[in-house]
Amino acid sequence: MPIHPEKTWRCSICGYLHYGATAPETCPICDAKAEDFKEIEAAVRPERYDAGRERVVIVGAGIAGVSAAEAVREHAPDAEVVLISKEAELPYHRLNLTRLLAGEFPEKNMPLHTKEWYLDRNIKLRLGVSATRLMLSEKAVELEGGDSVQFDKLIIATGSHPFMPPIPGHALKQVFTVRTVDDVREILAVVQPGTRVVCIGGGILGLETAGALAKQQAKVTVLEAFEYLMPIQLNAEGSRVLEQHLATLDIEVVTHAKADCIIGNGHVTGVHLQRGQLMPAEVVVITAGDRANAELLERAGMPVNKGVLVDNFLRTSHPDIYAVGDVAEHDGVRYGSWAPAMYTGKIAGMNAAGVPTEFGGIPRSHLLKVLGKPMLSIGTITPTDGSYRMIEDHADKGYRMFMFRDGRFVGCLLIGKLKLMKPVRKAIQARLDMKDLLTADITAETIAEHLSAL
Repeated sequence: MPIHPEKTWRCSICGYLHYGATAPETCPICDAKAEDFKEIEAAVRPERYDAGRERVVIVGAGIAGVSAAEAVREHAPDAEVVLISKEAELPYHRLNLTRLLAGEFPEKNMPLHTKEWYLDRNIKLRLGVSATRLMLSEKAVELEGGDSVQFDKLIIATGSHPFMPPIPGHALKQVFTVRTVDDVREILAVVQPGTRVVCIGGGILGLETAGALAKQQAKVTVLEAFEYLMPIQLNAEGSRVLEQHLATLDIEVVTHAKADCIIGNGHVTGVHLQRGQLMPAEVVVITAGDRANAELLERAGMPVNKGVLVDNFLRTSHPDIYAVGDVAEHDGVRYGSWAPAMYTGKIAGMNAAGVPTEFGGIPRSHLLKVLGKPMLSIGTITPTDGSYRMIEDHADKGYRMFMFRDGRFVGCLLIGKLKLMKPVRKAIQARLDMKDLLTADITAETIAEHLSAL
């Protein structure tokens, strides 16, 4: 590949890499402004090519897959685009499943686009069909029932599936997970005011599910095996603040709670804990994390760790196959959240359309909704050695924590008000040097004011 003298700029919001003498006025992936770009060291710029009438097949129709289809159609108007989904529903806002469960979001608004939207853009939508095998030598995807579809470029956006711990009794009736619209329908069909519900897992999905069912007037208990809620996304103090808020919603939290079996006779009646306690339940929802749907790629011989391994162009080990969203692992990170899925979908779509585009990675971040007290967790939350400094307060009946390492901004927790979300993302992506500001008596309010001015 030829060497170009242009500079390379990385978007601090989505990780998109831009080549040129100056940053773009607007990021083509996330609409960030020029000031959200930072110049980085990168010398090699690949060349664009004309995708012509190539066939781009996309397996998986969540936000990553649909974003990829949109990008292909925008940048390769003559290409054939085939979007395959194992679900019979039109592609929908999976992000809003817990809002649907809470009764806050009407099911008619769940689809990302209408059927006509796909027809108008000549995107061939195949619903209710599972991909069963990749035939690399033929450059084809085998589908359920024996049919197959050939590709010039293939984008795998198969997402993830709920992790089901090896708990005896998980196959009993009225034991659920939350991944699809059908899951939500089934839960709502059995939950009534006063129904006793146990959520196994105190992460983001577990708490959003608990909050949603509390709004349906169920009696909800959350079981968390760790010593506090959301141990991946929160520190102990942030968790304490959140648990206090959950109590105002009549959601009971039990920590150090490891389930050893789900009991019942045909349908669930309770969850038994390793410490001997029995938690009565008429409904159990298992929200213990997820795993990448990487089986297609793994069986085809591609390297898979937490997800299938991809480079900055989101290519797998096969030059014509990309992976995006929850199924992909980039630079050691499987993001597993909505925004990176959308960003990587768009970037892979541009690459498949012949527009070389790189993903530079972004700090992992998590948003909590539904509970009435929004939360943002981004970057490093827990110090691991003496090079870190944590500054926190409880402004506005919430919690703010700013984490620094050797004077650089590397992590943040916001519980309550999220008005700092955009400058925080930008500053952490840039590992903003704030040494001069970090005096011995610096306060979280001073840091917040500094970030607000960025």
